[in-house]
Amino acid sequence: MTDESQNKQALTVDNLQQLVDNWIKTYGVRYFNELTNMCCLTEEVGELARVIARKYGEQSSKDTDLQYKLEDEMADVLWVLVCLANQTGVNLTEAFQRNLDKKTQRDSERHKNNEKLNR
Repeated sequence: MTDESQNKQALTVDNLQQLVDNWIKTYGVRYFNELTNMCCLTEEVGELARVIARKYGEQSSKDTDLQYKLEDEMADVLWVLVCLANQTGVNLTEAFQRNLDKKTQRDSERHKNNEKLNR
């Protein structure tokens, strides 16, 4: 199986973490330090916010905004988040499952009973 065909298979979060790690080790030389990656994540979230503000909000687009695509910006955010997880030893699959369990336990009735959501 080639690298390209492997990359086109359905990804799990575990696969994604491994793919990013392999890419960094092959092409990226090394991970940026955690502080740099946190700044990169903030920058990427800002770019995503810019796209959403112009596509779904009241702001109009400038010609320079047309280069930004929603799906690309989301993928950039995910990429840097996975980098941070990898370099800090976080297994995102396990962390996400714990987070989902916490939310389910805490909020199992909360949103169903929220008048604001049921209008």
